[in-house]
Amino acid sequence: MEFKHKSVLLEETIENLNIKPDGIYVDGTLGGGGHSYEIAKRLTAGGRLIGIDQDADAIKAATDRLKGFADRVTIVRNNYCNIADVLDELGIVKVDGIILDLGVSSYQLDTAERGFTYNVDAPLDMRMDQRQQITAKDIVNTYSEFDLYRIIRDYGEDKFAKNIAKHIVARRTEKPIETTFELNDVIKAAIPMKCRINGGHPAKRTFQAIRIELNHELDVLENSIDTMIDRLNADGRLCIITFHSLEDRIVKVRFKNNENPCTCPPDFPVCVCGKKSKGKVITRKPILPSEEELSVNSRSKSAKLRVFERAGEA
Repeated sequence: MEFKHKSVLLEETIENLNIKPDGIYVDGTLGGGGHSYEIAKRLTAGGRLIGIDQDADAIKAATDRLKGFADRVTIVRNNYCNIADVLDELGIVKVDGIILDLGVSSYQLDTAERGFTYNVDAPLDMRMDQRQQITAKDIVNTYSEFDLYRIIRDYGEDKFAKNIAKHIVARRTEKPIETTFELNDVIKAAIPMKCRINGGHPAKRTFQAIRIELNHELDVLENSIDTMIDRLNADGRLCIITFHSLEDRIVKVRFKNNENPCTCPPDFPVCVCGKKSKGKVITRKPILPSEEELSVNSRSKSAKLRVFERAGEA
């Protein structure tokens, strides 16, 4: 299957990167190379783009898409949480811009055997990096009832989390839950009929929760932002596109803390903690998709772009 993914907030992201033709940029979620292509074509031979992705299919697709820029593009199969190691191995100390486009690609959703979607029957997989041994099936069939409840509550924000976890544990005593539709059936049985009719697909939140847990998505994001900001040159920018409130909250808080890291009590006349601002938040409110983009790409409806700029003395 061809790797298809329509890049969300593409123009807005490129504009906010403030691309310099001879600059160094990192696309930490390379995907099909949509954002990277637009970055690369704005670079001269003196510029450089490093594309990072953990998905083998994305690496293959992006390599083909960016082959015309081989003189300025380096593609690495890795997780963006290891950006410091990737840059160190390439001998790069600082970069001029970094982009993250989080969430699941259209290709991953549309490829049934990847098991990301509740709309097609397939094995419960959901691995973004298929070198990983543990799958969604393992989580569904081995996590305790409490841990299932915890992740569905915290990562899926589903008010029926406790009942869904209870039903999963009860069903798996009969036989392992192995496919997306088997899990769908369990979730539907745990949610009142009137909520199923009016509340969208009943499995959406649980699938999101299991995917986040399996791929450690929130931990990776939380633990990467400070490092990325530290690796920016003066006036360099970090652009992050999120797709749900949990991701957006992390980005908002980490950006704010990097802008104002002072831990002194508010009534102190001067700062004594010694923590200095690393830069400023460019987007006081997130940038949202335009009406035009929403009309042609329904998957962009929950996207939010936030931008941080490194201080001039970095």
